[in-house]
Amino acid sequence: MHADKPYPVPRIDAHLHLWDLTSGRYSWLHRADPELSRSFLPAEAEALLDVAGIHGAILVQAEDSTEDTLFMLAASGHRFVRGVVGWVQLDSPAAAAGQLAGWLEAPAFVGVRHLVHDDPRRDFLSLPEVRASLSLVAQAGLTFDIPDAYPGHLDQTAALAEALPELRIVIDHLGKPPRSAGNAEFLRWEQQLRTAAEHPNVVAKVSGLRADGVQYTADSLRRTWDIALDALGTERLLYGGDWPVSGPEQYGETLAVIESLAAELAPAEQAALMGANAERIYRLPVAGPGQEAAVEMKAGSYE
Repeated sequence: MHADKPYPVPRIDAHLHLWDLTSGRYSWLHRADPELSRSFLPAEAEALLDVAGIHGAILVQAEDSTEDTLFMLAASGHRFVRGVVGWVQLDSPAAAAGQLAGWLEAPAFVGVRHLVHDDPRRDFLSLPEVRASLSLVAQAGLTFDIPDAYPGHLDQTAALAEALPELRIVIDHLGKPPRSAGNAEFLRWEQQLRTAAEHPNVVAKVSGLRADGVQYTADSLRRTWDIALDALGTERLLYGGDWPVSGPEQYGETLAVIESLAAELAPAEQAALMGANAERIYRLPVAGPGQEAAVEMKAGSYE
């Protein structure tokens, strides 16, 4: 339990999911661990974050749908929710503009994500329509999260960052590196991450690093961590728990491994990784009583 550890700034989990299977459909769940095939609601998340000594979280979309984003915005009435990264139809600039106008009415809406790894268009990030929509995202002061970028999209991230230098790009899960450090695939991931990191508008989350059949320990992640730290530095890395995908009952273990890796850092660097960077990069609204009011919207407004 980490609640008694002194940190000079709030500790923020930059990557947490919620979903309600009674009101939304999540097309990828049939491929996931059976333990994820239930609803994960704010009260459960709030309790586990409190035990872990995490003061707030950014909710991240888990489906490319307006319903999922509406659900997260409604959950922003809970004090632990510091921001919401929702979905916008990026392949249609007109639709994206309309959706953004609606979502920006909610103070909690801080970023956009599209499940690029599930999109059959391998050139999605290079499409002119997508680039035009992402320009609107940048103009609105929002971030753009890229999930599971390797192997399909991490190589395109550098080109996107160069084309839209005003867009703050967040590589989720360090791009999903292969877990066999040293093989050809791992070296290819490293090269692509380093190339993307050459652009100052690119940051990455230390999150989602569990892999089936591979032990999840600080030692097993050491090479990945060292590369990320060298490529991006402590000012461009964010902690994310990726709950519940990382394991509904394993949040404490997930956090402990990242804290173990971060123990070598100076206190100010630890504070940056564990919260200050999330506040700065996502431009989080100031937390306070009643600040994160629940948002009531009609999905039809954002079709």
